[in-house]
Amino acid sequence: MDLNEFEQHVLCGNRVHLVGIGGVSMSPLAEILHGMGINVSGSDHNDSSAVSELRSLGIDVTIGHFAKNVKGAGSVIRTAAAREDNIEIMAAREQNIPVFERSQAWGYIMRGYKDAICIAGVHGKTTTTSMVAHILLAAGTDPTIMVGGTLPILGSGYRVGKGNVIAVESCEYYNSFLNFCPTVAVVLNVDADHLDFFSDIDELKRSFRKFASLVPEGGHIICNGDDENTMESLRPLGRKLLTFGIADGVKVRGTNLAADGRTPSMEVLYDGKPLCKIKLRVPGMHNLKNALAAAAAAAAIGIPAAAIEQGLGSYSGVGRRFEYKGRINGADVYDDYAHHPSELKALIDAVKVLGYERIILAFQPHTFSRTKALFADFVRELSRPDVTFLASIYAARERDDITISSDVLADAVVGAKCLPTFPELAREIGAIAQEGDIILTVGAGDIYQVGEMLVGNS
Repeated sequence: MDLNEFEQHVLCGNRVHLVGIGGVSMSPLAEILHGMGINVSGSDHNDSSAVSELRSLGIDVTIGHFAKNVKGAGSVIRTAAAREDNIEIMAAREQNIPVFERSQAWGYIMRGYKDAICIAGVHGKTTTTSMVAHILLAAGTDPTIMVGGTLPILGSGYRVGKGNVIAVESCEYYNSFLNFCPTVAVVLNVDADHLDFFSDIDELKRSFRKFASLVPEGGHIICNGDDENTMESLRPLGRKLLTFGIADGVKVRGTNLAADGRTPSMEVLYDGKPLCKIKLRVPGMHNLKNALAAAAAAAAIGIPAAAIEQGLGSYSGVGRRFEYKGRINGADVYDDYAHHPSELKALIDAVKVLGYERIILAFQPHTFSRTKALFADFVRELSRPDVTFLASIYAARERDDITISSDVLADAVVGAKCLPTFPELAREIGAIAQEGDIILTVGAGDIYQVGEMLVGNS
């Protein structure tokens, strides 16, 4: 179904039911639809603060999924986790109630904004979207924000504003971002990933090309001029591109970079002329590049340079992105979402220059398909820390694949050790932790629990 069909069914006056309404991108969706005067209901497996907030707005939320929840609804919107075997989805199909994807709903909502900034890329989406959020707030635009993490300045992963700009993290998995309606499309990078869905990187490139093609004439396609995969993806469009990076020839260029330490900085040029100076409160060259992307997006829609500087200068991180958890035996404990070899490399590169005596890494591989497809790259990056521990593979959406495991990965990394449970991991790491160490709990699953055990917040 296209967006016109979505409009026809959702705005027909009948109730709209959201399956998984308490989710990080579903709860703001419910709030926006409710604010549009639409009769909204929903269900979720668990009660939560998000559910309580929705109920305070007068939205009826049921805890648990039941067929009766969709009775009388004019349409259903589902979270990505609600598959065809979900009892409410099956009931909707039986009753011929249209079922829409979450991304279709967000795509429709974007059409109501003058500026719709969609930040895509295999790596760095959450951080860059968060940086854009800080800039828009500094500029006083009263933006609507949707980010895949908890942003301290928001106290959540979203914000529903009344201004004419929306910034949304845009994921390529299952081509979900192809349902969006960007006026500003940001492509941070294109790298081999999600190969359980994409047949190869060429298909992934075609997906990003189609995403960028959604930008109307007069909009902006912003892309990483330093990343050849990105440029190969977008050149065939034959469209004007606003490039960012540190190489000669890009439109928005970082110069005089100081990437070492905890407060990297740079000067930013736009078409060779000074735009602003940036000093970050998060480490790493990758974060300087994320900041360049955010600055380019902001400049494209006319945000003043002073707000770009102020917004980026106030950004101190987002949940699970090099997030400080506490200390144990004098060692600092940080948690990070890195789950791809390129992200591991960026994380370890950033930490290497911070002056710690040892890097202790506890890594939880995310999905069997990714571990298998990128095995050699994982081995290379996991061999870099001084001490490496592995947790069992986080299956996520997949079933156990007996041909690959964390034990197999550990056998290929010299000195690495695989432990089956988080308490065992925490005990082993705690036993060796000492002053001068940094302990990193890393992965897109639930490995953060190990860090919380280590610092006593479990």
